[in-house]
Amino acid sequence: MKIASHISLYPFWSLRRRHKHLRSFITGIVASLALAVFGQTSNISQPDTIKQELNEVTVSARISGTSRLSGAENGLRINRVELFKAACCNLGESFTTNPSVDVNYSDAATGAKQIRLLGLSGTYVQMLTENLPNFRGAASPYSLDYVPGPWMNSIQVSKGASSVRNGYESITGQIDVEYLKPDNDQGLTINLFGNSLGRFEANADGNLHIGQRLSTELLAHYQDDWAHHDMNHDGFVDQPNVRQVNVQNRWKWRGDRYLFHAGMGYINEKRDGGQTHHTAPDAHHLFGINIKTDRYEGYMKHAFIINPEHGTNIALMGNFSAHNMDAAYGNKSYHVNQRNVYAQLLFETDFNESHNLSAGLSLAHDYLKQNLIYSGIDADNERETTVGIYSQYTYTLSSHLVAMAGLRADHSSLYGTFVTPRIHLKITPHEVVSFRLSAGKGYRTVHALVENNYLMASGRQLVIDELKQENAWNCGASASLYIPIRNKTLKVNAEYYHTRFGNQAVVDYDSDPSLIHIANLDGKSYSNTLQIDASYPIISGLELTAAYRWNDVKCTYGGQLLEKPLTSRYKALITASYKTPLELWQFDVTLQLNGGGRMPTPYTLPDGSMSWQSRFNAYPQLSAQVTRWFRHFSIYIGGENLTGFRQKQTIINTADPWSETFDPTMVWGPVHGAMVYAGIRINIGRL
Repeated sequence: MKIASHISLYPFWSLRRRHKHLRSFITGIVASLALAVFGQTSNISQPDTIKQELNEVTVSARISGTSRLSGAENGLRINRVELFKAACCNLGESFTTNPSVDVNYSDAATGAKQIRLLGLSGTYVQMLTENLPNFRGAASPYSLDYVPGPWMNSIQVSKGASSVRNGYESITGQIDVEYLKPDNDQGLTINLFGNSLGRFEANADGNLHIGQRLSTELLAHYQDDWAHHDMNHDGFVDQPNVRQVNVQNRWKWRGDRYLFHAGMGYINEKRDGGQTHHTAPDAHHLFGINIKTDRYEGYMKHAFIINPEHGTNIALMGNFSAHNMDAAYGNKSYHVNQRNVYAQLLFETDFNESHNLSAGLSLAHDYLKQNLIYSGIDADNERETTVGIYSQYTYTLSSHLVAMAGLRADHSSLYGTFVTPRIHLKITPHEVVSFRLSAGKGYRTVHALVENNYLMASGRQLVIDELKQENAWNCGASASLYIPIRNKTLKVNAEYYHTRFGNQAVVDYDSDPSLIHIANLDGKSYSNTLQIDASYPIISGLELTAAYRWNDVKCTYGGQLLEKPLTSRYKALITASYKTPLELWQFDVTLQLNGGGRMPTPYTLPDGSMSWQSRFNAYPQLSAQVTRWFRHFSIYIGGENLTGFRQKQTIINTADPWSETFDPTMVWGPVHGAMVYAGIRINIGRL
């Protein structure tokens, strides 16, 4: 029997003892790593011990960390090989080596983060967990911290207007997270992690096979960021102290013609940030950020296989979530109680090898109960029920052509009926080259206050208009080349995407220095993204990847078409990964250069100085990791932002956090300097 357990050590630690325990933990990891240099595992044969000629030769290939999707959609699949190249403590830290996806802080007070894909914020990326929509509304500002890295089996990133199967919301793409499966090899894995910023994590995943058909899995995660770092000495902690407990229990039944998969999860998280104690006359004058979250979620999937030869099946699946959040931003308080329900009935069949049809029905219901103590905003309760129907046809001509066309119609209780068309085309005239084209439309319902609740940490007045449904067209083209050079393959990919909004909820920092205004688009808003990347195995075990991405993102603010603020104009990235011949050691290095960009329109502070510069400059970031692999465990040590660059002023007017000129949302770069970390992954195996 295999049991995965989680024990919280927090009640037994004082703050002083925590520092001591973390130093001991990191020292032990480093010492073990150093000892590993002098001792090799005894079960690995050395070349001079082979005394018998082999009659067979086995050719093995290393699994690539990323692979392109084989179908008509343009995208990548990131597996655990790639995830292990960095600490990857959670989903938000899993894109360090990825040139397509950026993760940035939304503000320097709450620790909210957002993904950027195709130059636009993560609200236009549909987040999925195992092909089910997830982390909507209140969960979106902090959702990247809700998926622990050790739980993930893979991440699939699809760019542009994706499949209509999962709804109408994907505008710039989809990110689908696949968790570890209950029917994986039976065993228990433990991961322990600590870093120099005072963060400790413990993770465990274990599964139990109950007979040949039924299996269950328990996932457990504990995180504690307990240090109070103020590297720029502005009187505010650089990032909030986060304490999170996260557990999931998952079940799977596999029959001859029936599959069942279900699970439930719970997240408890506390975020405390704001002013440090030595910067205010007494505790009553401290500007504090306190966010408490309780999240419950569950899912269920049923699949009935009608004809295995033609892949004919009917599936019923759905999920639900209950998200309760109590937040205080200085003297402002906000409570939200959100409920999401999603269900889908789908049918799929292959008429033959060339023709595939997928069709289905969907139901989505969102309910938000809100309570706000903040002048100028009415926090009304929000409800929306949307029913939809879709059909998607795929034509495959050998390996040379794949065409996928989808159409769905949805009826919203708020916005009536709307239609979502999407088409994807992949052409492979030769095995060394393939081309992809895509076009489609996406829609999104805006829950402006709950999705941008971190903006209440600003002293500027938050004003939200009555917003319409967002909609945008996205079209893209890409080319992939596989060029054989000296018995190896150079992989080159080039792509261009254009997104144009018909309507958008625009967050306007520019028009009035005393306001943050969220309003409907009045003018143009578009994004152009051009990216080229290449990878090549220089020598056995060493692979290099280089990429460059250019962004042209503009929107109309106060009647002027301007660059989108706080958005880098370009990104250049180089990664190198090397494994020794016996795969005992692994070395990974990533260097990226983030281009400069526009700041919101600056204004004059009461002391006569300018609030900030009109533009920010380019900055480099370096991360590296060394991993030592053993038979049943691995030890890793590394660092992030080793160049030490950090944004000097992340919060405006820290001297008076109660004034309207106080603003922690002007974040464009790293909020902390160099950080080192160490950890150990232990695979206990079958118990």
